[in-house]
Amino acid sequence: MEFLSYLFNEVLYRPLFNSLIFLYNQIPGHDFGLAIIILTILIKLILFPVSQKAIKSQKETQAIQPKIKEIQEKYKNDREKQGRAMMELYKEHKVNPAAGCLPLIIQFLVLIAMFTVFRTGLDPEKLKSLYWFIERPETINHFFLGIVDLAKGSIIFGVLAGITQFIQSKMMMTNKPASGKNDFAGLMNKQMLYVFPVMTVFLGIKFPAGLALYWTLSNILTIIQQYFFLKKNGKQS
Repeated sequence: MEFLSYLFNEVLYRPLFNSLIFLYNQIPGHDFGLAIIILTILIKLILFPVSQKAIKSQKETQAIQPKIKEIQEKYKNDREKQGRAMMELYKEHKVNPAAGCLPLIIQFLVLIAMFTVFRTGLDPEKLKSLYWFIERPETINHFFLGIVDLAKGSIIFGVLAGITQFIQSKMMMTNKPASGKNDFAGLMNKQMLYVFPVMTVFLGIKFPAGLALYWTLSNILTIIQQYFFLKKNGKQS
């Protein structure tokens, strides 16, 4: 457990924290919000290949959903045959249902690291964890454009995070309604479409606005990425 904590700290938390302070030092006027925006864009660029893979995997899985439902109905009383048939279907269409999991896990870990940065990293005592080549600022101005205190919760940014989360999730859903009481996955996706954005709003309001700003911009960039992916490949209906 200590090793995992050390790994998280050295691989995610400290690099992100040091990058944020470095950007903060370089930006004229030392605007913390602008530093978050630049860092968010850099993170999305780095994670672009893995997020693109997650989008592709999700759309490929949705494309064969009708066949998946057929197999589930045909072998509903035989889990072993159902599993074999599903594996054959994935192999036939060259779909890896687990391909989208790793990118999502990586993005989730980055989110947790950013949360840690905003929750504890702004404490002057935590500036001791800066790398030797990063200049240590005497104080940190938490305000974005001199208006929003990013160290405190913000209703506006919390709501924006929830709205953009809803749009992002809605874009990736098929237009086909869930059919039948056995379509558990479809029903679950429908519920999460609304539940997750509501949770995002709640967390965005409760936690530092810097996290909500990061999450909002990250969602917007993902929406743009999804738009061009769907435009290029054609949205499955």
